[in-house]
Amino acid sequence: MRLILSLVLLFSLAAGAAASAQRNRGFGRMREQMGDPNEFYTPPDFNGNAKYDGRFTFARIKYRGFACFQREGPGWSHDYPRAESHFMRIMREVSTIRPFIESGGIIGGNILALDDPALAKYPVAYLSEPGGWSPNEAEVVALRNYLTKGGFLIVDDFQENCSSGGDMSNFVAQVGRVLPRARLIEIPPAHPIFDSFYKINLDILGQGRRSGAEWYGIFQDNDPKKRLMLVANYMNDIGEAWQWSDQGFNLVPTNEAYKLGVNYLIYALTH
Repeated sequence: MRLILSLVLLFSLAAGAAASAQRNRGFGRMREQMGDPNEFYTPPDFNGNAKYDGRFTFARIKYRGFACFQREGPGWSHDYPRAESHFMRIMREVSTIRPFIESGGIIGGNILALDDPALAKYPVAYLSEPGGWSPNEAEVVALRNYLTKGGFLIVDDFQENCSSGGDMSNFVAQVGRVLPRARLIEIPPAHPIFDSFYKINLDILGQGRRSGAEWYGIFQDNDPKKRLMLVANYMNDIGEAWQWSDQGFNLVPTNEAYKLGVNYLIYALTH
């Protein structure tokens, strides 16, 4: 834990200052920049995707619509790009993975639509705030193919007050479209994903800004002994912990959130 704590404070500072300036834009100005809600929002910090070169690269999923809108934009863009930038620095220091971190104005990773063919190059993808997620049919099919062919999806930052129907209700409905026969199963604390690199203390994660955190997953053939294809951090927000780690944000739960992220990647890349 000491190693992670030092990394939280040391390796997050560089990306923090520049991105913070962008984040301080007023709500009204950001609202004007949103554009057509039927199209994809473009975050002010986005400067294009990095060209794929074989390195592990954080892949954030974008979706249409402005549900859960905040100063950071719609729900899918929350915590971008600081969360992934900080997290990839941690991965570089604690593993032999040498991930993409930044190049020129491109920071943290890439943003992709579910039906972008390039998504197949990224073994792990991250989707934030699923309460506003409503994929079209092409995206539904693409995500089904991604998951069944070996992709791993992390779903983060949702609770029951973001969308009118409840974030979990919408998430269950959309997952049902993607994998009609799949069952969302609560992941027990003894599952290997919580011990794939670090031994995760789920009680510590529940001490953050939100309480009552639960973890759900979709397993291959609905069999908990087989590959976990999707993990959902319900009533939790590890991306926010990553984002604000250089600001002294709940240090103990933040350390555990980084450790959980490391475990997710190690599990996904070895299963």
